[in-house]
Amino acid sequence: MSRDAATMPSAPTPKVPTPKVLAAMPAPIVPTSIARVLRNPAANAESLESIALLIGAATFVVGGLVAWIAFLGHNLPIAGEGSLGEFIGYGAAAATLITFLIGRLALRTQNAAGRAEAKRLGLDAPGAHIHWFDLAAIGVAHAAIALLGWIGLADLLEQSFQGAVVFTIPGALLAGVGMAVTAYAAFLSSVHLTPMMLSFVLALFLVVGSLASMLSSSDALWWQKNLSALGMTNDISALAFNMTLIIAGVIVTTIAKYATAAVPTATRAELRGRNIVRVGMILIGIFLACVGIFPVDRFFILHNTVATGMAVAYAILVIGLRWFIPSMPRVFILLGYVYVGVIVVLTVFFATGYYNLTAVELVVSVLIFSWIIVFLRNSGAMHGQQAPAAAAPAAETATPAVPAPAPAA
Repeated sequence: MSRDAATMPSAPTPKVPTPKVLAAMPAPIVPTSIARVLRNPAANAESLESIALLIGAATFVVGGLVAWIAFLGHNLPIAGEGSLGEFIGYGAAAATLITFLIGRLALRTQNAAGRAEAKRLGLDAPGAHIHWFDLAAIGVAHAAIALLGWIGLADLLEQSFQGAVVFTIPGALLAGVGMAVTAYAAFLSSVHLTPMMLSFVLALFLVVGSLASMLSSSDALWWQKNLSALGMTNDISALAFNMTLIIAGVIVTTIAKYATAAVPTATRAELRGRNIVRVGMILIGIFLACVGIFPVDRFFILHNTVATGMAVAYAILVIGLRWFIPSMPRVFILLGYVYVGVIVVLTVFFATGYYNLTAVELVVSVLIFSWIIVFLRNSGAMHGQQAPAAAAPAAETATPAVPAPAPAA
């Protein structure tokens, strides 16, 4: 052996981890099998996402096959009667209702099993219970958004591709994709339904329903009368407008329960004030639904009474909120005063002939519903601050740790 070979360092021996080190190492992440996902669809976020993908894939296959059979032998216009947009709209609405129901049933099954992770959904707030008619209204609102959204998108594409037609196979593929995407989104919305999501659905539903009624109205000059004139005709626009108000009223009552359930109460007076706010917001929802139930052309006095009652209930809530809920942030209370002041100014403009009634009703509606959404956010923020505030006294009264004596020099 040469001198150089003898003096060369040997390769380091690899260290074998001890059993204690192996036990401390994190276990490798194993993807959940499809069979386990189907057995426990709401076990965790991964299972819910997997179920949503499976539902979307199944909707694509079934919807595409039905569309291919329906489109076989002829070309389709993009929008209008018997068009691709109309087929996707109705198919997406049906898929939305089915998948929304599947999502809520999956959560109900998981809650019955007693799993802790099912509590994260956000609609199990103390003092607020969701009823079947609440879920029915929310599901119909989702379906209406899908229906009117796809039909509106088809009308827009029709204007962009004038004279274009869709062949059978591409039309079936597009229909399957449109319904699959809608079913995927509807399932995730159903299982992740929170009060804030409810407020978003309410706002989107009101916008989509109102625009659809305006665009389909047979009276092109409805805006010269008032907003309620959309519900006076005998065509589909009147039905769309009135149903939008009725369903929105039910959603407002649901939001009212969750918005006030998050408000912390420590005394009997605070509890009574919170209940007053809850009743006031529920009255706003009931009055809104009655505006759609009683059209102005057939129930003039009753229609105007409930519409006025909604505005009065809102004004009482805003003005008395600082006494009903003293812990409400002052910035939000001042915002409510500004809203009421704007409504008063608009009323003066209408009385002097500067604004017509339609403009006043549109602005007032936007102010009321935006106030409800912001109230929901502020009450949720108050609920989030309650836990740290309660933990602070416990931390202050805790016995301080005795420092260890310094080592001798």
